[in-house]
Amino acid sequence: MKIKGFHHIAIICSNYPKSKHFYVDILGFSILKETFRSDRQSYKLDLSIGGRDVIELFSFPNPPKRNNSPETCGLRHIAFAVDNIQDIITHLTNLGINVEAPRIDENTGQHFTFLKDPDGLPIEIYEKPAP
Repeated sequence: MKIKGFHHIAIICSNYPKSKHFYVDILGFSILKETFRSDRQSYKLDLSIGGRDVIELFSFPNPPKRNNSPETCGLRHIAFAVDNIQDIITHLTNLGINVEAPRIDENTGQHFTFLKDPDGLPIEIYEKPAP
């Protein structure tokens, strides 16, 4: 058996229009497909960035709150690569998104920062090394 890579990341949101706006209009993901599932009274939104990476954004009536501390057991955060950390920080800050001050990864020397999605999911923005 050999794993070939990630297929998708699934995120459950509490406010579908707000999260859709955040991932599409603020972070720049493209909508691949939007489905309303009437039997569940929920949406499933397939999003893409870079033509290949996919997020499945789900809405469910009254989902339980997530423990969003990055130090709890389980998924710590999701991370997105950018070419220029300062450009994305400026973009997000201008849109009213709270972004932490950039840090330097002590192992790679690359810059990174954190922000949270509308439900408090920690998101890391990581400046990828120049080729």
